[in-house]
Amino acid sequence: MKKTVTFAILHFSVAFTVAYLLTGSAVVGGAVALIEPAINTIAFYFHELVWKKFEQRGHVHQQSKRASIRPRTQFTL
Repeated sequence: MKKTVTFAILHFSVAFTVAYLLTGSAVVGGAVALIEPAINTIAFYFHELVWKKFEQRGHVHQQSKRASIRPRTQFTL
């Protein structure tokens, strides 16, 4: 839990700093620091739903198998 809390603090700090540096407004920086992580959390939830569907259909595992079967190409100069 400590790691999660410190990451949240880091995320809010970065969002605030970037928005503040771009706009020069502490109000905008604060709003972005609060809104962006909330929207990102919702987007991540839907990303996970889609990703689980791909895993269930086998798309993810088939692609990783194909990548491991391909011969490696060596480049020489």
